[in-house]
Amino acid sequence: MDLSWMAWTWPTVAFFVFIGCCLATMAVWEWRSPGGDLRHGILGLDTTRGDRLFITLLGSAFIFLAWLGLMGLPLWGPLIICLVYGFVVFRWV
Repeated sequence: MDLSWMAWTWPTVAFFVFIGCCLATMAVWEWRSPGGDLRHGILGLDTTRGDRLFITLLGSAFIFLAWLGLMGLPLWGPLIICLVYGFVVFRWV
């Protein structure tokens, strides 16, 4: 099957595999420990694990786009920033 019209590069495939793995991990986590107690975080929001994953993914997308717009390549810097951001979101938001 020729998917060249979709511009499937290895980074693109890795991105979608990562998102799929995140969703699968969250599904297994929810199955093993249902509910995911609501947390009232520093933003004043009541969030579940799924909400925190969404906030992390959305914020990470903006971090990468801002980095690309302001700094360009390479993307190791925003990756480290996003990992720290994800830890902070899951810990305190």
